[in-house]
Amino acid sequence: MAERQFLGRKRELSQLRSDIERAGLDTLSGRKAPRARVLLIAGRPGTGRTALAEELLRTVADQYPDGTLRTRLTTPDGTPIPTERVLRDLLDALELPAPPGENADDLSERLREGLAVRRVVLLLDDAGSAEQVDPLLPDTPDCLAVAVSEGPLTGIPDVRPCTLGGLDTKAALEFLTRHTGSVRVTCDPRSAESLVELCGAEPAALEIAGGWLAARPKESVADLAKQLHALEPDGTALARVFRFAYEALPGPAARILRYLCLAPEGHVDPHTASALAGCSVAAAHSTLDAFVTLGLVRGVDSDLPQYEVPGCLAPFLRGLTETVDRPGEVQLARARMLERTVRLLTSCRAVTEPYDSPARKKLAGLPSALRFADREAAAAWLRVRRPALLASARLAVADGELDTLARRFIAALVRAIVAHRGTEDAAPDLYGLHRLVLDVAERRDLPRERAAALLNLADLDARTGRTHEALTRYRAALDAGRAARDPYATGRAMESVGGA
Repeated sequence: MAERQFLGRKRELSQLRSDIERAGLDTLSGRKAPRARVLLIAGRPGTGRTALAEELLRTVADQYPDGTLRTRLTTPDGTPIPTERVLRDLLDALELPAPPGENADDLSERLREGLAVRRVVLLLDDAGSAEQVDPLLPDTPDCLAVAVSEGPLTGIPDVRPCTLGGLDTKAALEFLTRHTGSVRVTCDPRSAESLVELCGAEPAALEIAGGWLAARPKESVADLAKQLHALEPDGTALARVFRFAYEALPGPAARILRYLCLAPEGHVDPHTASALAGCSVAAAHSTLDAFVTLGLVRGVDSDLPQYEVPGCLAPFLRGLTETVDRPGEVQLARARMLERTVRLLTSCRAVTEPYDSPARKKLAGLPSALRFADREAAAAWLRVRRPALLASARLAVADGELDTLARRFIAALVRAIVAHRGTEDAAPDLYGLHRLVLDVAERRDLPRERAAALLNLADLDARTGRTHEALTRYRAALDAGRAARDPYATGRAMESVGGA
């Protein structure tokens, strides 16, 4: 996807670059700075916080030859992402080992050791608290950390926030012009300025307003400004502009948009949208492309069609599903999404089987939208969708009302991962999935499943040298196998206890 020119924020960029070179408290006291400089970009969602951070990283990239590490610390629904998962993602990006089951403290130490010999920029997006940020900070002044947050990070020393509001009027008008072309703005500059004011000069609101005008070339800027002005002045400027754009959508498109809040951590592809809304994959794909034009979702630079729900819009979408849709409809949409993904995972694994195998013959009977052309295409899909698939498993287990489907989903995901990546390479992902199975087994009192999950976890513990943890789990698996009267689980647990 072509990158757009960054607009405005010259004062903020200058401030942030000055803060990089600013003498900190340690330097002033004559000590060498023990940690990386931390910059904080603070503001409400929708003010362009992440875009400013990315522009800053672009301007200082030559000073950090080992590149940029990016991670999010909070999901779109406001849930903090466990530090262990964030650390694993960063270690994977650095191609450093992250043994399955290792705790957050040990992983944090591995990350700091890896960063001690590198000059990198660390972008920590959607930071909710200092406790999320602190374990990720490099112990070297040669690195830079840029945190994006809604408010101050009390507890991180020597940090001055760069607080964002709206864009300046000139940049905001250029933002609109990017969507509408110059004629509609220059012909009626007063209406354009009025529209900017109604949008609070915030990039997210301007993106939606500009998208609405781009989709309606015969509408003038004055028409849109008049309609927005007539709305009740409740909520933020972004809330009003979003509500206006949503109400202008046809019914099927509005339904697809609402249900995007159910997509795992904001990761969307045509299959996800299709299953959630109960429409064809082709219709979902074209609708998602239209949403990109309207500023309602973002396209992701990927080998496959991928989209992202902006975090600033997620609360509005959740509010709509809670007021417009019945709880049973929402739960059914979740079930459809999981069922569709189970079929895709089954197809993804089956394509690795020999041509004359039963799995391959069964694959031939699936609809073309659920089949992969070859093993390479299936592996590419699995690689691109990995974050969404793992998030789907976590959400399915957390839901608590779809446990049978959640177990089928995790089983299909485990088989697909092992078929394409092998047990050794996929061990960290498998460890997390087996823990999810254990959670469901304990919640539903399923001793057979509990024994299997404990055996799988214990095997991974034993491979990474955590013999004590492995022995504890093997003994618990023995008890669960006996409770389930499962001779295989009991026998394997006894052998494993002896081996440990």
